[in-house]
Amino acid sequence: MKILFIGPQGSGKSTQAKLLAKYLKITYLSTGDIFRKISLEKSSAEGQRIRHLLESGHLVDDETTAEIVKKRVTEEDCQNGFILDGYPRNLNQVQLFDPGFDQAIFLNVPAEQVIERLTKRGRADDTPELIKKRLELYFNETQPILNYYRKLGKLIEIDGQGEIDQIQNKIRDEIS
Repeated sequence: MKILFIGPQGSGKSTQAKLLAKYLKITYLSTGDIFRKISLEKSSAEGQRIRHLLESGHLVDDETTAEIVKKRVTEEDCQNGFILDGYPRNLNQVQLFDPGFDQAIFLNVPAEQVIERLTKRGRADDTPELIKKRLELYFNETQPILNYYRKLGKLIEIDGQGEIDQIQNKIRDEIS
């Protein structure tokens, strides 16, 4: 089974995706983790380029992201399925490489709750104003992806509010 997890920062998607991957005994993949691992490869040109992008606060371009994800999902630990967190980020990425997801799970959390969760982390860039700006950018890019998977009949929308275990049970009830 190949599952996409979609949700804004602070929605709990990484937590829920990891729990589901463990439950289903499939690999959990995060593009952020993949990029960080590559960026540690000091001798590779790709590692140096990704490290520079990450350190300067830029997103890795769609073409590079698609190629890296395409390569990663062909590795042996993904042959029985995987859960992917962070790809695709936009429709262009889907067009560059579509992993053929069986389902896309969207953790729907109201912006006010995301702001509340993220401001509690205490990071310098987690002010309500900056979080609102990031959320706006996120939803502008993500809404077309939600519509794309909805049209394919693969989108599962889960209320991401509540206790971790309750949300996980909702997800498990919905996946086929």
